[in-house]
Amino acid sequence: MSSTRPARRRSLLAASVLAAALAMSGCGFEPLYGQRSGASSAALSAIDIQLIADRSGQMLRNELLQQMQPRGQTRTRYSLVVTLTESLSNLGIRKDEIATRANLTLSATFTITELGGAKRVFSGSARSVNSYNILTSDFATLSAREDARRRGVNQLALEIRERISVWLIRAGEPPQRTG
Repeated sequence: MSSTRPARRRSLLAASVLAAALAMSGCGFEPLYGQRSGASSAALSAIDIQLIADRSGQMLRNELLQQMQPRGQTRTRYSLVVTLTESLSNLGIRKDEIATRANLTLSATFTITELGGAKRVFSGSARSVNSYNILTSDFATLSAREDARRRGVNQLALEIRERISVWLIRAGEPPQRTG
């Protein structure tokens, strides 16, 4: 009797996994980057990413280029304009009123317009908050802040890419074939 319990559990587990897979296929679930998705890398590479001001903006643009156009830009249909703001706020304050922790907040607003016309097609915003320690060494604090900035830029680029991908799917953007 004890040898049938593990076999029964395995069969019950297999049946549960099969039922979950069938339920997912019936609900209309489709992977964001699936074969039929209009958010393929070819569709994303048709977006011209404009220059973004300041060093953080350069970092964000480079990350967006890497995530959206890893094979280079194709024939462009849209233009992406991003405005980035950065702010610092002190968090941990010691009794002697010296800050020991800070938040670096990066906020981006973005707009996609059709090329050839000034028609705004899609816009949105993204925000990232990253903390870092304020240390006694200025160099260590600067390194920690730059690491927080790099993490924030990566998070913003990923969020912007995902929002644009979802927009492309909802808009029914046809996948573009390259070569």
